[in-house]
Amino acid sequence: MSEYVNPVYPATFADPFVLRHGGFFYAYGTAPGSADGRAFPVLRSPDLVNWEPLGHALVPPGGHDFWAPEVAWHDGTFYMYYSAQGIEGRDHQLRVATSADPAGPFVDAGVVLVPDQPFSIDAHPFKDDDGQWYLYYCVDFLELEDDHRVGTGIVVDRMLDMCTLEGKPRMVHRPHEDWHLFLKQRTMYGNVYDWHTVEGAAVLKHDGRYFCFYSGGAWEKENYGVSWVVADHPLGPYRRPDEGGRALLMSTLPGRLIGPGHNSFVASPGGNETWIVYHAWGPDRAGRRMCIDRLRWEDGRPVTAGPSDSAQAAPV
Repeated sequence: MSEYVNPVYPATFADPFVLRHGGFFYAYGTAPGSADGRAFPVLRSPDLVNWEPLGHALVPPGGHDFWAPEVAWHDGTFYMYYSAQGIEGRDHQLRVATSADPAGPFVDAGVVLVPDQPFSIDAHPFKDDDGQWYLYYCVDFLELEDDHRVGTGIVVDRMLDMCTLEGKPRMVHRPHEDWHLFLKQRTMYGNVYDWHTVEGAAVLKHDGRYFCFYSGGAWEKENYGVSWVVADHPLGPYRRPDEGGRALLMSTLPGRLIGPGHNSFVASPGGNETWIVYHAWGPDRAGRRMCIDRLRWEDGRPVTAGPSDSAQAAPV
């Protein structure tokens, strides 16, 4: 039996998203741009373990700080959803780019997906069994209601087409736990808050229910980890697990893999396994690198042995 050891790619590759297409796996991540000005490195693999770099995927429309690419394939076109800062003087905004090839080049479509928000990141396109697409993404919440904290949270909207949202976002999940803390006394929007964050949505449908996995906390710190909420419909309402209060799926492996999170999911080469793809810091703190671990279901709940840094059975 073949094995692998995390990380599965040696260079910085944060917010990893993996798309399976045409017998290969394509990975897109947040990392420094290329010498020719393109953003988002793209990798290709036959097995989720051995990765070949293919260059950078996105031809930027301007701006900087390109974050968290995810790619959907629909009717022969590849759509890349991402955020960028500094376009027309704005903070991070969600945009979409298209390509005829999963490796790119992706060319921006000139669309701001959520024009009425001052800050939007971490787009996650999800296609339900009936063919309807939804987009999960993050915005900031400044109002206090119920037990929610001020900070970044996740919403979902129905897609009218691959470049247009219905414009009726519904709240999926807002920070509410101590471990969701991003930064105490953070200056934002002209005020000072103890800022909390949940981000990086990734949705799996299992036994008729929709599990929205998210990463909470501070991306550069030990409290960052992965948990989930669950609903009976992609638009919600979403319910928290009873055992809240900690990252239920994945958390820091002290001194070894730090701050695992911002994951995606993909089926194994044989199609019978589900694998979680995520980033984590090593002890050297040199960069967030791509890791993988198998996801299992026990009594209807998601379980993984990750984050792992020892030899594991490779995907089959």
